[in-house]
Amino acid sequence: MPVRREWLETDGLGGFASGTERLVRTRRYHALLLTATQPPAGRMALVNGLDATVQTPGGSFALSAQRYAPDVTHPDGERWIESFTVGPWPTWCFRLEDGTRVQQEIFVRHGLPLTVVRWRLLAPIVQVTLTVRPFLSGRDTHSLHHENGAFRFDSQTDGERVTWRPYADLPAVVACSNGTYAQGTAWYRNFLYEEERARGLDFLEDLASPGEFRFALSEGESVLILAARNEQTLAALASAAARPLAAELAHAERRRRESFPTPLHRAADDYIVARGAGRTIVAGYPWFTDWGRDTFIAMRGLTLATGRLRDAREILLAWADAVSEGMLPNRFVEQGGTPEFNAVDASLWYVIAVHDFLEAHKRPRPARRFDALKAARNDLLTAADRARLVTAVERILEGFARGTRFNIHMDGDGLLAAGQPGVQLTWMDAKIGDWVVTPRIGKPVEVQALWLNALRIGATLSGSAERAQRWQERYALGLRSLQERFWNEATTCLFDVIDVDHRSGTVDATVRPNQILAVGGLPFALLEGERARRVVDVVEQRLWTPMGLRSLAPGESGYAPHYEGDMRARDAAYHQGTVWPWLAGPFVEAWLRVRGTTPAAIQEARARFVEPLLAQLGMAGLGHLPEIADAEPPHTPRGCLFQAWSVGELARLALDVLAPDALVPGTGGGPPAEAAGTGRGGAHPSSAPPAALPVVGPLSRGAPAE
Repeated sequence: MPVRREWLETDGLGGFASGTERLVRTRRYHALLLTATQPPAGRMALVNGLDATVQTPGGSFALSAQRYAPDVTHPDGERWIESFTVGPWPTWCFRLEDGTRVQQEIFVRHGLPLTVVRWRLLAPIVQVTLTVRPFLSGRDTHSLHHENGAFRFDSQTDGERVTWRPYADLPAVVACSNGTYAQGTAWYRNFLYEEERARGLDFLEDLASPGEFRFALSEGESVLILAARNEQTLAALASAAARPLAAELAHAERRRRESFPTPLHRAADDYIVARGAGRTIVAGYPWFTDWGRDTFIAMRGLTLATGRLRDAREILLAWADAVSEGMLPNRFVEQGGTPEFNAVDASLWYVIAVHDFLEAHKRPRPARRFDALKAARNDLLTAADRARLVTAVERILEGFARGTRFNIHMDGDGLLAAGQPGVQLTWMDAKIGDWVVTPRIGKPVEVQALWLNALRIGATLSGSAERAQRWQERYALGLRSLQERFWNEATTCLFDVIDVDHRSGTVDATVRPNQILAVGGLPFALLEGERARRVVDVVEQRLWTPMGLRSLAPGESGYAPHYEGDMRARDAAYHQGTVWPWLAGPFVEAWLRVRGTTPAAIQEARARFVEPLLAQLGMAGLGHLPEIADAEPPHTPRGCLFQAWSVGELARLALDVLAPDALVPGTGGGPPAEAAGTGRGGAHPSSAPPAALPVVGPLSRGAPAE
């Protein structure tokens, strides 16, 4: 089934609106108002979609499309689409059979669980009536809704505002419009979601419609504002009539978006959301919330490369006190929840993120960028804040060196051993029932790269000379062991795991991308010279694709060329060849390091590796990169189409590693502009900004991976 391009509008709270350019909803997650009741979690779908129809002198024409069982599309609004764009937000132009042209746009106002839908008659100006019927549910975002007697259709009308509360334990929905509302209850049954069916999941849903709105479109713009009722949205909706309020919201949101200097800054903003009084990173849309490992991998690009140091500070401090026996939970713990510590690398990625944040904070900036922010930067990190971060790093190192859960411990060779049967600890974490697809018990190569980088960082951050010396000695011991024990002369690259299943001397020679972190992607390379170059060459030859690195080389046992089928088939292929775009960051940085990071190498890396990824911003999840892609051409995007660490690593490459001095951060209502990239890669002499988001071209016809 061809991948439809999808659009996403986020509210900065964990909620969003999303759909396809062709109008048909293909996922249970496609909705107009999907709100996080406990930001960024507790997501509930409140308004799933709508039917819109215009009546012109030439007849009745649909501006919407739905898919029903058994494989029936009705109405046929997609046939009238003349154009579709995503800037500054999703906008469709319809050219009807009689020549009438109508524009429809959808946007979400940042900071509010509120979606605005507007219609405008473009030509000719004739008598045109618009009828809009919303479809409501009120269900968990991962579930499906079915006809039931508990759904409440009744409404309360107050001028231009109509309020529905389908279920007593969920937020009410407030609709504000300049149309006329008429009650007309109905169940619409058997909506069919093609993406869910392709994944072997339940795919049929019933939605309720309490009534319809009628607008005189020929008399001016028609507006429908949908909001989850709370104090903030009630205050916003009370400020003006529907049409001027929509104009005010659009003006403010347009200015905010125009403040982002590049499409990557704009994409990064979608993942940085509120959690309580602080900030966190949503791992991906539409089904992930905030995860530990994902957060610390993604945040270097999403916050540091884009200059959002305040957000980085809040994220790191939010996790600083969560260290337990050296480990951080792999998911942020909700109130009353049980922490999940099944990640050997999440804590180590945290140490890397702390290091990069502190480096970015102290590095001098060009005065032309930051004069106005100099005073604010001086107050960004207090001595107490820094002490909390350093203490968290110390607790992580102490816990791992001493030994902690899941047989994680520093061995006599200075390397970090980890793992026990039935538990998935590395980022290759697919598990089907009791089957861990890639167990990698022993000493995984990327874990050693993270561990040794963390030790070296700990030696520089420690306030105790004794501890600093201890970390430095362990780093030196582990570095020697890695260089001696991981080299595989037969493949001229590194083993993926040594001391497999904690059996000394055993090795896993499978060619995987994890070894690239010994050369790139982390502050300190652990290989140099000819061996580093050989590792990069093997990874490029066997694993590189235009979408990133394969998770397993073709020809290896278990290699899966495509990620498709039911949940079991997909999970089995998740790390068995499937391409991961986030690995492009470590690979390109390694590729540059072994070539000396010269201007010529930077230019070549941008052209060969980064520009194809930038081109993907206009392909599947519009403005974003997907979680994964098929291992074989055409490398179809799969999984979560809007993925934080994919976007984060592309941003780190384009805004930092390849062009640290290329961009002047925006001003105004957009992201904080406290800093530029950390500049580890060296500046491109042309100081050219990354390629812009490709213009959306001709129309073309992607459930959780866990």
